[in-house]
Amino acid sequence: MPRLLNRINASLERYLPEKHLFLRSDDATRFIRLRPLTQLAGLGGITLAVGWTFVASSILAIDAISSGSQRDQMLRTQAAFEERLNQLSQERDTRAAEAVAAQNRFTVALEQVSQMQSQLLASEESRRELETGLGVVQSTLRNTIVERNDAQRIASDTSAMTGTDAMHGPERGEEFTAALDILSGELRQAATERASAVQQAEEAQKAAADLAQERDQILARNDEILTQLEDAVTISVKPLDDVFRSVGMNPEDVLETIREGYSGQGGPLTPLSYSTRGDAALSQGETKANQIIVTLDQMNTYRIAMEKLPLAMPVKSSFRYTSGFGRRWGRAHEGIDMAAPTGTPVYVTGDGVVTHAGRQGAYGNLIKIQHELGTETRYAHLSRIRVTVGQRVSQGDLIGDMGNTGRSTGPHLHYEVRMNGRAVDPMSFIKAAENVF
Repeated sequence: MPRLLNRINASLERYLPEKHLFLRSDDATRFIRLRPLTQLAGLGGITLAVGWTFVASSILAIDAISSGSQRDQMLRTQAAFEERLNQLSQERDTRAAEAVAAQNRFTVALEQVSQMQSQLLASEESRRELETGLGVVQSTLRNTIVERNDAQRIASDTSAMTGTDAMHGPERGEEFTAALDILSGELRQAATERASAVQQAEEAQKAAADLAQERDQILARNDEILTQLEDAVTISVKPLDDVFRSVGMNPEDVLETIREGYSGQGGPLTPLSYSTRGDAALSQGETKANQIIVTLDQMNTYRIAMEKLPLAMPVKSSFRYTSGFGRRWGRAHEGIDMAAPTGTPVYVTGDGVVTHAGRQGAYGNLIKIQHELGTETRYAHLSRIRVTVGQRVSQGDLIGDMGNTGRSTGPHLHYEVRMNGRAVDPMSFIKAAENVF
C-alpha cells in the first residue's frame, strides 16, 4: 500500500509539487507537509463542494419556477372548475324550474280531465232523458192517431145513420148534430196535439243529435288530453330510470323493493255494482287513464326510492375537490376528498341510521351511516363527531365537523358511498341528483 501511494505521489509531483506549511508559535515552529495526493484530495473536495452548490442552486431555481407555473395552472384550473360549478348550478336551477312548470301543467291537465269527464257524464244523462221523453212523445202520438181514426170511423157511421134515420124526427137530428160537433172538436184537439207532438219530437231529435256531437267532441278532447298526459309521464319516468342505472342499480329491483315496503291494503268490502252507461270510447279512455295512473304510481315509487338514496352534498360551504375516486399512488382510493378549513360543517346525504361513530385506523374520526336499498355512506378525518351509534338521521342533518385526523395531509372530508359493501364513485350519485332535481 505505501509503495502504491509513493508511486501516485511521484506521478503527480510534476503537476502538484510537494508544499510545506510552517506554523509558528511563541516558543516553537512546526510545519505540515502537503504531498501531491493530499493536494489532489483537497482540490477534489473543493471542486465537489462548488459543483454541489451550483447543482443545488439550479434545482432550487427550477423548482421555484415550476412551482410558480403549477400555482398559476392550479389557479386557472380552480377558476375553470368554479365556472363549471356555476354553470351546473344554473342548469340545475333551470331544470328545477322546468320540473315545477311541468308539475303545474300536469295539475291543470288533471283538472281539465276531471271537468270534461263530469261534463261527459252530464251530457250522457241529458241524452238519455231526451231519448226517454222522445219515446213518450212518440207513444202519445200513436195513441192520438188511433183515437183520431176511431173518431173518424164513428163520425162516418153517424153520418150513415143520419141519412137512414132522418124520418125519426128533428130531436134525433139535433142529437146527432151535437155528437158531430163534439167529435169534430175532439178531432181538432187531437190534430193540434199531434202537430205539437211532431214538433216536440223533431226538437228532441235535434237536441239529441247536438248532444251526441258535443259528446263526441268531449271524447276526442278527452282522448287528446289523456294522450298528452301519457306522453308527459312517460318522458318524466325516463330520467328517474336513468338515475338508478347510472349508480349501478336495477330499476325493476328498486321498484319491487319499495313496493314491498308500501303495499298495505284494507277497508270494508262492498258489493260490486255495474253501470250500463258509456260505450267503447269511454272504456278506451278509462283504459288509457288507468295506464297513466300506473305510470304515476311508478313515478311516485321512484320518488320514494330517490328519498332513500344518498344524493345530497355532504359539504354545503365552499370547498375544493382534491382527490377523486379510483387509483391513487398505486392503491385504490374508494371515495372523494373535499378540502376546506377545519370545523367546516358536514351533513348527512340521505336518511339512515348511524352504525359507527368513532375513531377507525387511517380514517381517523369516522361516521358510518346505513341507508336503505343496501347503500352506506362514510365520512372520515373529522375533527368532531355530533351523532351517536343507533341514532336515526335525515337528509341534511349536521353530523360532524371537517378535520385532519387519521392518515391525512390537511383538513378535508373523505366521503365514500358503498352499495352492498362495494365502494362506488360518489360523483355518480351527486351527478344523478343534479340531473333530476
